[in-house]
Amino acid sequence: MIELHPEFLTKNGKKEFAVLSYEEFIKVQKLLEDLEDLEDLRQAKEEEKDSPSYSLDEVKEMLNIKD
Repeated sequence: MIELHPEFLTKNGKKEFAVLSYEEFIKVQKLLEDLEDLEDLRQAKEEEKDSPSYSLDEVKEMLNIKD
């Protein structure tokens, strides 16, 4: 887990904004990108779950490729 050290800006006694160091921001941004990629992969796998699949050897045989 990423360890964050935010500074909070308040307005009327309530926290309004969290400020992160640039390094921490980049870590959070990278983590969010990875999570989006994972969600895209899961969605693609779900959409293709009923599609036929072939091993590399089967594809080579279909294409008449010899090792």
